[in-house]
Amino acid sequence: MKKTIYLILLLISCVGFGQVEKLVPIPTETITFNGDTFIGFDGFNNCLYIKDNVLYKKSDNALLQYQNVSLGKITKVDLLNPLKVIVFYEEFNSVMVLDNQLNEIQKVEFSKLETPVVASAIGISGQNKLWVFNSSNQQIGLYDLNSNTYNNLGMPIKDGITYYQSDFNYFQWIDKQNNWNTCTIYGRIFTNGKVEPSIHKQLLDKNKVLFSNDDTLFIRDRNLDKLYKIEIVEKSFKNFYYKDQILSIFTTNGITNYKITIP
Repeated sequence: MKKTIYLILLLISCVGFGQVEKLVPIPTETITFNGDTFIGFDGFNNCLYIKDNVLYKKSDNALLQYQNVSLGKITKVDLLNPLKVIVFYEEFNSVMVLDNQLNEIQKVEFSKLETPVVASAIGISGQNKLWVFNSSNQQIGLYDLNSNTYNNLGMPIKDGITYYQSDFNYFQWIDKQNNWNTCTIYGRIFTNGKVEPSIHKQLLDKNKVLFSNDDTLFIRDRNLDKLYKIEIVEKSFKNFYYKDQILSIFTTNGITNYKITIP
């Protein structure tokens, strides 16, 4: 009910700057699998998902899997580098680095560092490093996989993290006040503005946010001050993922890929 009320208010608020525009993507394929969480596609177009705390990698001719029961539940999987898949286990404050066959190549235990770190957010960065949000001091830092060293970046974060994503150069997050923030690899932190509250979202670039409310997908372009509604066939879905003009909709049966052109 709260989501419905928020959606109505959201659409009403758009009247001030113009009508909501519609985007109609074209369905291209459906990939069937039984998964709990859809991770996304890696750089080689392999589909990765989690079922019963087992990480699966599905290609056209193979299905690989990885499981580590000793580290508890998988919290996050980073696919940015398909040759170094990062699997984060927050409960045990650890990361496993896997190769493209999902074989273990390195284990990181943040509790055993010279100055222990309590990691609550992880992502791969450039130069063989990891982004880390250290909840013990509320700071973002970089962990060097080669030297096993950790360095803090920037100032402590005041309003916490409700959502985050990263690439080789930037760590981006949404705080509890719905502010969109960015930290560079040099420690410079700046705010991009506010975003709509939503459970599922993806930051597309420095101006665009893809998000859902009541199983309806929207794109907010903050630069043009426009809101786009995406027309898809699915009436309900678990999550979504966008990459290279392909929008993947995750349902109980698998995913449907749509070709979409974002203005």
